[in-house]
Amino acid sequence: MPLFMDLHEDMVGVSADDLERTHMTEVDAQDRYGVKFLRYWFNEPSGTLFCLIEAPDADACHAVHRDVSKCTPSKIIPVEPGTVDLFLGGGRETAVGGALTTEGTLDTALRAVLFTDIAGSTAMTERLGDDGALELLRVHDTIVRAALAATAGREVKHTGDGIMAAHASVTRAVECAIAIQRGVISHRTTHPEAAIQVRVGVSAGEPVAQNDDLFGAAVQLARRVCDHAKPDEILVANVVRDLTRGKSFAFESLGDIPLKGFAEPVHLYKLAW
Repeated sequence: MPLFMDLHEDMVGVSADDLERTHMTEVDAQDRYGVKFLRYWFNEPSGTLFCLIEAPDADACHAVHRDVSKCTPSKIIPVEPGTVDLFLGGGRETAVGGALTTEGTLDTALRAVLFTDIAGSTAMTERLGDDGALELLRVHDTIVRAALAATAGREVKHTGDGIMAAHASVTRAVECAIAIQRGVISHRTTHPEAAIQVRVGVSAGEPVAQNDDLFGAAVQLARRVCDHAKPDEILVANVVRDLTRGKSFAFESLGDIPLKGFAEPVHLYKLAW
């Protein structure tokens, strides 16, 4: 059955407990509408809610919300079949509730995962030597960390010739990717003798957190997307493009691309920046 993600943007003032009761009322009624609620993510401070639903069509998603909870979505986005595994880790169980931030506020489980990679890092080391290559790595790190600070991102770890980062907002992750590439271009313009090129890949899903690191399909996919990018490119998985519909970003479809470690091709998009 087709998959849809709907967005509710009018939930300010609704508590997590009230939302869970409302959600369970809809779950109780789902069979009457031929739908199945899989999971929801609620950001209480911003009053936004995402619901992931199996349904025959978007009208069925709209109807169950309208009739049962009087809470109609502002957007209903079709989701490609393989995308659900990024959110549920291959499962189809219904889940309720959310995660708490370190400040104690309710957070979404969704994370946008971003990888950077310095193009030609091995050749760069051979050309410049260890000290020269290390200096350019510091340039990369400074640019990426400034972009993360400006977009509320978190550096997860350094990968040797790049950085893995995470954002609670997919939009902010895309903004971060753009800021990184623009920062690299600016540095290259003013320091042509110390030029670097960077690849960026972004995906999103519900990764597993452990010891301040992230694991799971969303992380693996972001890494493979970054690997597929050319120097100076930003590539994103289809889930990122789907979750930023309506924003001012411009994407070019690259079609379904086979990626190492994934049984099915993944639809990738190049971000114009």
